[in-house]
Amino acid sequence: MAETLTYLHIAAHPDDLDFGAAGTTAALTAAGHHVEYCIVTDGEAGGDDRSMPRSAMAEIRRREQSDAAAVVGVTELHFLGYPDGRVEANLELREALARVIRQVRPDRVITQSPERNLDRIYSSHPDHIATGEAAMAAVYPDSRNPFAFPALLEDEGLEPHTVSELWLMSHHTPNHYWDITDTIDRKIQALLCHESQIADPDRIAKLMREWADTNADLAGFPPGRLAEGFYRIETV
Repeated sequence: MAETLTYLHIAAHPDDLDFGAAGTTAALTAAGHHVEYCIVTDGEAGGDDRSMPRSAMAEIRRREQSDAAAVVGVTELHFLGYPDGRVEANLELREALARVIRQVRPDRVITQSPERNLDRIYSSHPDHIATGEAAMAAVYPDSRNPFAFPALLEDEGLEPHTVSELWLMSHHTPNHYWDITDTIDRKIQALLCHESQIADPDRIAKLMREWADTNADLAGFPPGRLAEGFYRIETV
C-alpha cells in the first residue's frame, strides 16, 4: 500500500488554490492523502459590487472557498483573516504560518511562488508574492527551529516540524508536473464555486483546459493528457 501523506496548501486569497492546484488536490485526496488549506486573507477586496460591505464579501468568499474545497476532498481550512491587498512577508505572518504548519504537521506544502513572473501579471499579485515568501520562510527555518518564535513551543506546546518538500504554484520554470486528466472536471467545478469572482463562467472550462494542455506539453505527457505544474523543492 502506498504511503499516505499530509499536505498543507497555503495561498493569499480564496480561489488561488483552485486556479493553481485544484486538479492535483483532487487527485491527492482521491488517492487517500490528507490535504488542508490555509488562506491568508478573506479576499474582501474582490468583486465589482461597490454597494456591498467588505465584511459581507469576506463572508461570501469564505463560504465559496469552503464549498470549492469540499469539491476536491478538503474539509479542514484555516482562515487567517489578514487584510486583502495588504499582505506583507513580515514576522507576524511567518509566525502565523509556522503555527499552522506545526499544527497540521504536513509532509509537503504547496504555496505560491515568491518570484514575480513578468509574463503573467495575474499570478504576480503582491499578496501572492508576499504569501509565497512568508510560507517559504515558515517552512524553512521557522517551523522546524525550536528557537524561532519560542512562544509557539513554550506557550502553545507546538513542537517543531520539518516539511520534506515545498511545491510552488505559478512558477515561471516548473520542474514537477501532476497529471490531472481525470480530475480536471472537479477543478472546474471547484472554480465555479467562486461565483462572486467569475464574470464569465462559460470561459472557465475552456481556459483551464488550455492551461492544463500547455502544462502537459511542457511535461512531455502523451497527447490528450492534462497537467498542473509546480516548482518542487526538497527541504530536508
